[in-house]
Amino acid sequence: MTDPRIVKQAKVLVDYSLKVKKGDRVLILSDILGYPLVKEIYRLLVRRGAKEIRLHFDSYELEEIFYREASKETLRTFPKISMDEMKQIDCWIGVRCEANTRGLSGVDSSRMAERLKVVRPIINWRVAKTRWVITNFPVDSQAQEADMSLAEYEDFVFSAINNVDWGRLKSKQEKLRRIVNKVKRVRILSKNTDLEFSISGRKALNGDGENNMPDGEVFTSVVENSTEGIITFTYPAIYMGREFHEVSLTFKKGRVVKASALKKESDLNKILDMDKGARAVGEFGIGNNFRITKFTKDILFDEKIGGSIHLALGNGYTESLSKNISALHWDMICDLRAPASAKATSRQGGELWFDDKLVQKNGKWLLKL
Repeated sequence: MTDPRIVKQAKVLVDYSLKVKKGDRVLILSDILGYPLVKEIYRLLVRRGAKEIRLHFDSYELEEIFYREASKETLRTFPKISMDEMKQIDCWIGVRCEANTRGLSGVDSSRMAERLKVVRPIINWRVAKTRWVITNFPVDSQAQEADMSLAEYEDFVFSAINNVDWGRLKSKQEKLRRIVNKVKRVRILSKNTDLEFSISGRKALNGDGENNMPDGEVFTSVVENSTEGIITFTYPAIYMGREFHEVSLTFKKGRVVKASALKKESDLNKILDMDKGARAVGEFGIGNNFRITKFTKDILFDEKIGGSIHLALGNGYTESLSKNISALHWDMICDLRAPASAKATSRQGGELWFDDKLVQKNGKWLLKL
Protein backbone atom coordinates (compact mmCIF):
# COMPACT_ATOMS: atom_id res chain seq x y z
CA MET A 1 0.00 0.00 0.00
CA THR A 2 1.38 3.40 -0.98
CA ASP A 3 2.25 5.74 1.87
CA PRO A 4 -0.41 8.50 1.70
CA ARG A 5 2.30 11.07 2.46
CA ILE A 6 3.94 10.21 -0.88
CA VAL A 7 0.63 10.67 -2.68
CA LYS A 8 0.20 14.07 -1.06
CA GLN A 9 3.75 15.14 -1.94
CA ALA A 10 3.13 14.20 -5.58
CA LYS A 11 -0.02 16.32 -5.58
CA VAL A 12 1.81 19.32 -4.12
CA LEU A 13 4.46 19.04 -6.83
CA VAL A 14 2.13 18.52 -9.78
CA ASP A 15 -0.72 20.82 -8.82
CA TYR A 16 0.88 23.57 -6.73
CA SER A 17 4.51 23.82 -7.84
CA LEU A 18 4.15 23.06 -11.55
CA LYS A 19 0.45 23.61 -12.17
CA VAL A 20 0.54 20.91 -14.83
CA LYS A 21 -2.13 21.27 -17.47
CA LYS A 22 -3.46 19.23 -20.34
CA GLY A 23 -1.00 18.94 -23.21
CA ASP A 24 2.16 19.60 -21.17
CA ARG A 25 5.35 17.69 -21.90
CA VAL A 26 7.10 16.69 -18.66
CA LEU A 27 10.53 15.31 -17.79
CA ILE A 28 11.19 13.58 -14.46
CA LEU A 29 14.79 13.06 -13.29
CA SER A 30 15.40 10.76 -10.32
CA ASP A 31 17.57 8.04 -8.85
CA ILE A 32 15.86 4.66 -8.96
CA LEU A 33 15.34 4.92 -5.20
CA GLY A 34 12.77 7.60 -5.88
CA TYR A 35 10.51 5.27 -7.83
CA PRO A 36 7.64 5.30 -5.25
CA LEU A 37 7.31 9.08 -5.64
CA VAL A 38 7.96 9.01 -9.39
CA LYS A 39 5.13 6.49 -9.79
CA GLU A 40 2.64 8.77 -8.01
CA ILE A 41 3.83 11.80 -9.96
CA TYR A 42 3.43 9.83 -13.19
CA ARG A 43 -0.08 8.76 -12.20
CA LEU A 44 -1.12 12.37 -11.60
CA LEU A 45 0.50 13.60 -14.82
CA VAL A 46 -1.51 11.07 -16.81
CA ARG A 47 -4.69 12.13 -15.02
CA ARG A 48 -3.95 15.81 -15.69
CA GLY A 49 -3.59 15.09 -19.42
CA ALA A 50 0.15 15.49 -19.90
CA LYS A 51 0.90 14.86 -23.58
CA GLU A 52 4.31 13.26 -23.08
CA ILE A 53 6.18 12.09 -19.95
CA ARG A 54 9.91 11.40 -20.06
CA LEU A 55 11.59 9.44 -17.23
CA HIS A 56 15.34 9.67 -16.60
CA PHE A 57 16.84 7.54 -13.84
CA ASP A 58 20.33 8.67 -12.87
CA SER A 59 23.03 7.25 -10.58
CA TYR A 60 26.08 8.72 -8.86
CA GLU A 61 27.98 5.57 -9.87
CA LEU A 62 27.49 6.41 -13.55
CA GLU A 63 28.55 10.01 -12.91
CA GLU A 64 31.66 8.79 -11.13
CA ILE A 65 32.58 6.58 -14.09
CA PHE A 66 32.13 9.54 -16.44
CA TYR A 67 34.26 11.95 -14.41
CA ARG A 68 37.04 9.43 -13.84
CA GLU A 69 37.23 7.90 -17.31
CA ALA A 70 35.97 10.46 -19.85
CA SER A 71 38.62 11.90 -22.14
CA LYS A 72 39.18 15.67 -22.17
CA GLU A 73 37.41 15.77 -25.52
CA THR A 74 34.38 13.98 -24.10
CA LEU A 75 34.40 16.11 -20.97
CA ARG A 76 34.27 19.24 -23.12
CA THR A 77 31.66 17.97 -25.58
CA PHE A 78 28.31 19.73 -25.34
CA PRO A 79 25.40 17.24 -24.94
CA LYS A 80 23.24 18.29 -27.89
CA ILE A 81 20.61 15.59 -27.38
CA SER A 82 20.04 16.73 -23.80
CA MET A 83 19.67 20.32 -24.93
CA ASP A 84 17.27 19.37 -27.70
CA GLU A 85 15.16 17.44 -25.22
CA MET A 86 15.15 20.30 -22.72
CA LYS A 87 13.88 22.66 -25.41
CA GLN A 88 10.88 20.40 -26.02
CA ILE A 89 9.57 20.14 -22.46
CA ASP A 90 7.20 22.37 -20.51
CA CYS A 91 7.81 21.02 -17.00
CA TRP A 92 10.85 19.51 -15.27
CA ILE A 93 10.83 17.64 -11.95
CA GLY A 94 14.05 16.70 -10.15
CA VAL A 95 13.72 14.11 -7.36
CA ARG A 96 16.79 14.02 -5.11
CA CYS A 97 17.31 10.61 -3.48
CA GLU A 98 20.88 9.54 -4.12
CA ALA A 99 22.06 6.31 -2.49
CA ASN A 100 25.36 7.89 -1.46
CA THR A 101 25.54 11.62 -0.81
CA ARG A 102 29.36 11.42 -0.92
CA GLY A 103 29.49 9.42 -4.12
CA LEU A 104 31.48 12.05 -6.01
CA SER A 105 33.71 13.22 -3.16
CA GLY A 106 36.73 11.39 -4.58
CA VAL A 107 36.41 12.87 -8.07
CA ASP A 108 38.78 15.61 -9.21
CA SER A 109 36.89 18.85 -8.56
CA SER A 110 38.51 20.58 -11.54
CA ARG A 111 37.02 17.97 -13.92
CA MET A 112 33.57 18.46 -12.41
CA ALA A 113 33.96 22.24 -12.65
CA GLU A 114 34.98 21.96 -16.29
CA ARG A 115 31.96 19.80 -17.12
CA LEU A 116 29.62 22.13 -15.27
CA LYS A 117 30.74 25.00 -17.49
CA VAL A 118 29.92 22.90 -20.55
CA VAL A 119 26.38 21.96 -19.45
CA ARG A 120 25.49 25.32 -17.87
CA PRO A 121 23.45 26.44 -20.96
CA ILE A 122 21.11 23.46 -20.43
CA ILE A 123 20.60 24.41 -16.78
CA ASN A 124 20.05 28.04 -17.74
CA TRP A 125 17.44 27.04 -20.32
CA ARG A 126 15.60 24.86 -17.82
CA VAL A 127 15.55 27.65 -15.21
CA ALA A 128 14.45 30.35 -17.66
CA LYS A 129 12.18 28.50 -20.08
CA THR A 130 10.42 25.69 -18.18
CA ARG A 131 8.25 25.30 -15.12
CA TRP A 132 10.56 23.34 -12.83
CA VAL A 133 10.76 22.05 -9.28
CA ILE A 134 13.32 20.18 -7.18
CA THR A 135 12.33 18.04 -4.21
CA ASN A 136 13.56 15.23 -1.94
CA PHE A 137 12.31 11.70 -1.60
CA PRO A 138 13.59 10.58 1.82
CA VAL A 139 16.16 7.77 1.75
CA ASP A 140 18.75 6.37 4.17
CA SER A 141 21.69 8.39 2.86
CA GLN A 142 19.90 11.69 3.49
CA ALA A 143 18.75 10.53 6.93
CA GLN A 144 22.32 9.64 7.86
CA GLU A 145 23.57 13.07 6.80
CA ALA A 146 20.87 14.66 8.95
CA ASP A 147 21.74 12.44 11.94
CA MET A 148 18.25 10.96 11.93
CA SER A 149 16.73 7.54 11.56
CA LEU A 150 14.92 7.02 8.27
CA ALA A 151 11.55 7.18 10.06
CA GLU A 152 12.51 10.50 11.69
CA TYR A 153 13.77 11.90 8.42
CA GLU A 154 10.60 10.85 6.58
CA ASP A 155 8.56 12.74 9.16
CA PHE A 156 10.86 15.75 8.75
CA VAL A 157 10.61 15.83 4.94
CA PHE A 158 6.91 15.08 4.59
CA SER A 159 6.04 17.58 7.33
CA ALA A 160 8.08 20.34 5.67
CA ILE A 161 6.27 19.72 2.37
CA ASN A 162 2.79 18.44 3.15
CA ASN A 163 1.95 20.35 6.33
CA VAL A 164 2.53 23.87 5.02
CA ASP A 165 -0.14 26.21 3.69
CA TRP A 166 1.90 27.34 0.70
CA GLY A 167 -0.58 30.00 -0.34
CA ARG A 168 -0.41 31.58 3.11
CA LEU A 169 3.39 31.44 3.22
CA LYS A 170 3.53 33.05 -0.22
CA SER A 171 1.36 35.91 1.01
CA LYS A 172 3.46 36.54 4.14
CA GLN A 173 6.70 36.46 2.21
CA GLU A 174 5.32 38.87 -0.35
CA LYS A 175 5.37 41.55 2.38
CA LEU A 176 9.04 40.80 3.03
CA ARG A 177 9.82 40.79 -0.69
CA ARG A 178 8.38 44.28 -1.09
CA ILE A 179 10.49 45.52 1.84
CA VAL A 180 13.69 43.97 0.46
CA ASN A 181 12.95 45.52 -2.94
CA LYS A 182 13.30 48.99 -1.42
CA VAL A 183 16.57 48.29 0.42
CA LYS A 184 19.82 49.77 -0.87
CA ARG A 185 22.43 48.28 1.47
CA VAL A 186 22.56 45.17 3.62
CA ARG A 187 24.83 44.54 6.58
CA ILE A 188 25.35 41.21 8.34
CA LEU A 189 26.96 41.06 11.78
CA SER A 190 27.88 37.90 13.70
CA LYS A 191 30.93 36.18 15.15
CA ASN A 192 33.86 36.75 12.77
CA THR A 193 31.38 38.37 10.37
CA ASP A 194 30.96 41.98 9.33
CA LEU A 195 29.82 42.12 5.73
CA GLU A 196 28.15 44.84 3.66
CA PHE A 197 26.86 44.91 0.11
CA SER A 198 24.42 46.76 -2.13
CA ILE A 199 21.20 45.34 -3.54
CA SER A 200 20.09 48.70 -4.92
CA GLY A 201 18.23 48.39 -8.20
CA ARG A 202 17.96 44.62 -7.97
CA LYS A 203 14.75 42.59 -7.86
CA ALA A 204 13.71 40.55 -4.82
CA LEU A 205 11.94 37.24 -5.43
CA ASN A 206 9.55 35.18 -3.33
CA GLY A 207 10.65 31.55 -2.84
CA ASP A 208 7.16 30.18 -2.33
CA GLY A 209 7.43 26.52 -3.38
CA GLU A 210 7.13 26.77 -7.14
CA ASN A 211 10.76 25.81 -7.81
CA ASN A 212 11.94 24.30 -4.53
CA MET A 213 9.86 21.99 -2.39
CA PRO A 214 10.11 22.68 0.47
CA ASP A 215 10.71 26.41 0.18
CA GLY A 216 10.50 29.51 2.31
CA GLU A 217 12.96 32.28 1.43
CA VAL A 218 13.17 35.74 -0.08
CA PHE A 219 16.20 36.30 -2.26
CA THR A 220 17.76 38.83 -4.59
CA SER A 221 21.02 39.55 -6.37
CA VAL A 222 23.95 41.65 -5.19
CA VAL A 223 25.58 44.54 -7.02
CA GLU A 224 28.63 42.73 -8.31
CA ASN A 225 31.39 45.09 -7.15
CA SER A 226 29.81 46.11 -3.84
CA THR A 227 30.58 43.33 -1.34
CA GLU A 228 33.06 44.36 1.36
CA GLY A 229 34.17 42.73 4.58
CA ILE A 230 34.33 39.24 6.01
CA ILE A 231 31.81 36.48 6.59
CA THR A 232 32.27 33.19 8.42
CA PHE A 233 29.66 30.57 7.67
CA THR A 234 28.03 28.66 10.50
CA TYR A 235 27.65 25.28 8.88
CA PRO A 236 29.75 23.18 6.52
CA ALA A 237 29.59 24.36 2.91
CA ILE A 238 28.89 21.29 0.78
CA TYR A 239 29.78 21.02 -2.90
CA MET A 240 29.64 17.86 -5.01
CA GLY A 241 29.81 15.64 -1.93
CA ARG A 242 32.69 17.53 -0.31
CA GLU A 243 32.38 19.24 3.06
CA PHE A 244 34.24 22.46 3.79
CA HIS A 245 34.14 23.39 7.48
CA GLU A 246 34.49 26.88 8.98
CA VAL A 247 34.59 28.59 5.60
CA SER A 248 35.57 32.24 5.90
CA LEU A 249 35.55 34.64 2.96
CA THR A 250 37.06 38.11 2.77
CA PHE A 251 35.68 40.43 0.07
CA LYS A 252 37.10 43.54 -1.54
CA LYS A 253 35.31 45.39 -4.33
CA GLY A 254 32.88 42.53 -4.72
CA ARG A 255 35.34 39.65 -5.05
CA VAL A 256 36.63 36.98 -2.67
CA VAL A 257 40.27 37.92 -2.08
CA LYS A 258 40.82 35.35 0.67
CA ALA A 259 39.04 32.03 1.22
CA SER A 260 39.93 29.80 4.13
CA ALA A 261 38.55 26.58 5.57
CA LEU A 262 39.46 24.21 8.39
CA LYS A 263 40.34 21.53 5.83
CA LYS A 264 40.57 21.23 2.03
CA GLU A 265 41.39 24.92 1.63
CA SER A 266 43.20 24.19 -1.62
CA ASP A 267 40.10 22.48 -3.06
CA LEU A 268 37.95 25.39 -1.89
CA ASN A 269 40.07 27.87 -3.81
CA LYS A 270 40.25 25.58 -6.83
CA ILE A 271 36.45 25.65 -7.03
CA LEU A 272 36.38 29.43 -6.65
CA ASP A 273 38.87 29.73 -9.49
CA MET A 274 36.73 27.81 -11.98
CA ASP A 275 35.84 31.02 -13.84
CA LYS A 276 35.76 34.80 -13.57
CA GLY A 277 32.37 35.00 -11.84
CA ALA A 278 32.90 32.33 -9.19
CA ARG A 279 34.43 34.71 -6.63
CA ALA A 280 31.52 37.17 -6.71
CA VAL A 281 28.16 36.88 -4.93
CA GLY A 282 25.31 35.89 -7.24
CA GLU A 283 22.57 35.65 -4.62
CA PHE A 284 21.64 36.92 -1.17
CA GLY A 285 18.87 34.91 0.47
CA ILE A 286 16.92 35.16 3.71
CA GLY A 287 15.68 31.89 5.22
CA ASN A 288 12.11 32.36 6.35
CA ASN A 289 10.66 28.89 6.92
CA PHE A 290 10.46 28.65 10.69
CA ARG A 291 9.21 25.06 10.44
CA ILE A 292 12.71 24.06 9.32
CA THR A 293 14.91 24.43 12.40
CA LYS A 294 17.61 21.77 12.00
CA PHE A 295 20.70 21.75 9.77
CA THR A 296 20.65 18.58 7.69
CA LYS A 297 23.58 19.04 5.27
CA ASP A 298 21.03 19.48 2.47
CA ILE A 299 20.86 22.95 0.96
CA LEU A 300 17.29 22.42 -0.26
CA PHE A 301 16.21 22.54 3.39
CA ASP A 302 19.07 24.33 5.11
CA GLU A 303 18.93 27.61 3.15
CA LYS A 304 15.31 28.00 4.26
CA ILE A 305 16.02 27.79 8.01
CA GLY A 306 14.08 30.64 9.60
CA GLY A 307 16.54 33.13 11.10
CA SER A 308 19.40 32.37 8.71
CA ILE A 309 20.85 34.09 5.65
CA HIS A 310 22.79 32.59 2.79
CA LEU A 311 25.05 33.81 0.04
CA ALA A 312 25.56 31.99 -3.23
CA LEU A 313 28.93 32.43 -4.85
CA GLY A 314 28.89 32.46 -8.62
CA ASN A 315 25.97 32.56 -10.99
CA GLY A 316 23.10 34.87 -10.17
CA TYR A 317 19.51 34.63 -11.35
CA THR A 318 18.62 36.87 -14.25
CA GLU A 319 15.13 37.20 -12.74
CA SER A 320 16.73 39.07 -9.84
CA LEU A 321 18.63 41.24 -12.35
CA SER A 322 21.98 39.67 -11.53
CA LYS A 323 24.79 40.39 -13.95
CA ASN A 324 27.14 37.76 -12.52
CA ILE A 325 27.76 34.80 -14.82
CA SER A 326 29.48 31.61 -13.67
CA ALA A 327 29.26 27.83 -13.90
CA LEU A 328 29.25 27.88 -10.10
CA HIS A 329 26.26 28.50 -7.83
CA TRP A 330 27.30 27.55 -4.30
CA ASP A 331 25.07 28.44 -1.34
CA MET A 332 26.66 28.92 2.08
CA ILE A 333 24.70 29.55 5.29
CA CYS A 334 25.18 31.95 8.17
CA ASP A 335 22.77 31.20 11.01
CA LEU A 336 21.85 34.37 12.90
CA ARG A 337 19.76 32.64 15.56
CA ALA A 338 20.87 32.77 19.18
CA PRO A 339 22.61 29.65 20.48
CA ALA A 340 20.26 26.78 21.31
CA SER A 341 22.03 26.36 24.68
CA ALA A 342 24.86 27.84 26.69
CA LYS A 343 27.16 25.08 25.38
CA ALA A 344 26.21 25.56 21.72
CA THR A 345 29.11 26.56 19.47
CA SER A 346 27.67 26.27 15.96
CA ARG A 347 25.34 29.26 16.42
CA GLN A 348 26.46 32.58 17.83
CA GLY A 349 23.54 34.86 17.06
CA GLY A 350 23.73 37.92 14.89
CA GLU A 351 22.12 40.96 13.32
CA LEU A 352 20.65 41.78 9.93
CA TRP A 353 20.51 45.43 8.90
CA PHE A 354 18.61 46.99 6.00
CA ASP A 355 20.19 50.37 5.26
CA ASP A 356 20.52 51.91 8.74
CA LYS A 357 17.77 49.88 10.38
CA LEU A 358 18.20 46.73 12.48
CA VAL A 359 15.51 44.40 11.12
CA GLN A 360 16.45 41.04 12.62
CA LYS A 361 18.31 40.14 15.80
CA ASN A 362 19.30 36.63 16.82
CA GLY A 363 17.06 35.21 14.12
CA LYS A 364 13.90 37.05 15.17
CA TRP A 365 12.22 39.62 12.94
CA LEU A 366 11.85 43.13 14.31
CA LEU A 367 9.62 43.92 11.32
CA LYS A 368 5.89 43.28 11.15
CA LEU A 369 5.29 40.64 8.48
